[in-house]
Amino acid sequence: MSESKINGVKLAAMQGRCFLLDTNVLLHDATVLEAFDEHHIILTVDVLEELDRFKRENDERGRNARHVIRAIDDLRAAGHLREGVPLPAGGMLFVLVDTYVEHLPRGMDGSIPDNRILAAALFLIENGIDVTFITKDINARVKGDALGIRSEDLLRSTVNIDELYNGWSEVDCQAAVIDSFYEMGHVEYEGDWRPNEGILLRNETNPKQTALGIFRQDTGRIEKLVHEDAHPWGLHALNLQQHFALELLLRDDIRLVTMLGQAGTGKTLLALAAGLHKVADEKVYRRIMVSRPIMPLGRDIGYLPGTKEEKLESWMEPIFDNLQYLVDPQLEQSSEKVDYLFDSGMIEVEAVTYIRGRSLPLLFIIIDEAQNLTPHEVKTVVSRAGHDTKVVLTGDAYQIDNPYLDAASNGLTYVVERFQHESIYGHVTLAKSERSELASLAAKLL
Repeated sequence: MSESKINGVKLAAMQGRCFLLDTNVLLHDATVLEAFDEHHIILTVDVLEELDRFKRENDERGRNARHVIRAIDDLRAAGHLREGVPLPAGGMLFVLVDTYVEHLPRGMDGSIPDNRILAAALFLIENGIDVTFITKDINARVKGDALGIRSEDLLRSTVNIDELYNGWSEVDCQAAVIDSFYEMGHVEYEGDWRPNEGILLRNETNPKQTALGIFRQDTGRIEKLVHEDAHPWGLHALNLQQHFALELLLRDDIRLVTMLGQAGTGKTLLALAAGLHKVADEKVYRRIMVSRPIMPLGRDIGYLPGTKEEKLESWMEPIFDNLQYLVDPQLEQSSEKVDYLFDSGMIEVEAVTYIRGRSLPLLFIIIDEAQNLTPHEVKTVVSRAGHDTKVVLTGDAYQIDNPYLDAASNGLTYVVERFQHESIYGHVTLAKSERSELASLAAKLL
């Protein structure tokens, strides 16, 4: 290995596996330094400059930037960053301040921060360093691969979306099993099911004979749906998955519910109907809190004029549309009735940004479009749940606006993967669009 130096450090000090981290990786997961601390971590000065710009923001990215900067500052106590400082698990952290743009091929703009990071990777490779470029930016990975740089996504907190738990199963059984199920209200049937998993029992000789149940971990049995005939605020389940969804939403012992599904499958409508039933009719919770990530503007709602409610109004239109349908399906006096729900304090809207730091007891919380949240953001939201609070997360894993998330790395699918074996959790993937024939065809064909 060459004896040349980088900022006074011999390249031999980087012997072993090295990871060159992009800024977006640190903004996505503020604890990512811990994930690589058994190896060498390399940051460029461009990354530090970008962290400095983001630290002023009041959203999750700003908080993550400040956390990372503080972590790096703490590490300085053990040495000099330009020479490498030890990490807790045995690796080293290095900061490179040169740009190395001369190593870029002609046609690549050296003024672009991503390209300068790639230039640093090229320099390290040319000097025999085993380096892997880690970035959430797909285009940066493509460019890195084209340059011969080993480029990977951050695999921490990702799931195999093709094998994601869907919340329900079909079981072919004998007619006697179904007869016993209806007679006793439950049945013991051997199977590897998760807690609160929906079960469709089907007669193996007569497929038209079926029964709906839910697996209860405490009894180890498949039990009849308690809320199979429930019609919260006049809403009827239109398919198998919606029956399972209402069961999960209306059970008070299930504290966390996730619903995945494409547009029109009824995720938000089901959650709101169940929430109104629990708040207005049964008075189990004090009120409904509804929140959605403010993604498309890419800025905090404080930049918009008006009160908090006025700022959020445009983002909450899908919520208002569903509420209008629930309170008045004919849509004749729906606006006045929806206004009453808010004026009476029965429903509260809140930006996800401002849930952090709050303690929220006795609430029915609905986080819509949760696929636009990172795993850390979802943790922040769910961990706010106070005594006797229920949290419902809804979203479509394939309709993501966050540029650094995908179906495998977003917070909603991460919750499904991590909570699937917990007794206070339930999940269902809704497969059929019920909005309209046109909406169903659009979701299928387009």
